[in-house]
Amino acid sequence: MTLVLDSSVTLRWCFEDERTDATDALLYQVVESGAEAPSLWPLEILNTLAMAERRRRIDSERRQRLCGLLHDLPVNIDVETASRAWAAASQLATRFKLTLYDAAYLELAQRLNLTLATLDKELRAAGRALGIALRP
Repeated sequence: MTLVLDSSVTLRWCFEDERTDATDALLYQVVESGAEAPSLWPLEILNTLAMAERRRRIDSERRQRLCGLLHDLPVNIDVETASRAWAAASQLATRFKLTLYDAAYLELAQRLNLTLATLDKELRAAGRALGIALRP
């Protein structure tokens, strides 16, 4: 595994008007080398896609196709996310004024000593403060 993948990057792949060369390069890297994500990652992705369909940004067929494509990516879902939320992630959330959701990505990248792929400004700032490598 080469990086911890957060939902802000993943969702860019789903909407043509949000894709960039940098996020596309990350997609190719994930396809080739895999990634890690906290257990909340699929919930965030699926919820956002469901909301996009309700708001008519995408249709049902596209949502289902995207769900299938994202499900098939070689992303390892971390089984320790929930147990780490009680201490390590919660402490990071407090220290950096992050949501616990964002702190879960930060905690995983720190624990596994992996690059964090995120577009979230606050999460990137926290990662920099901890010396975590960042993408894109």
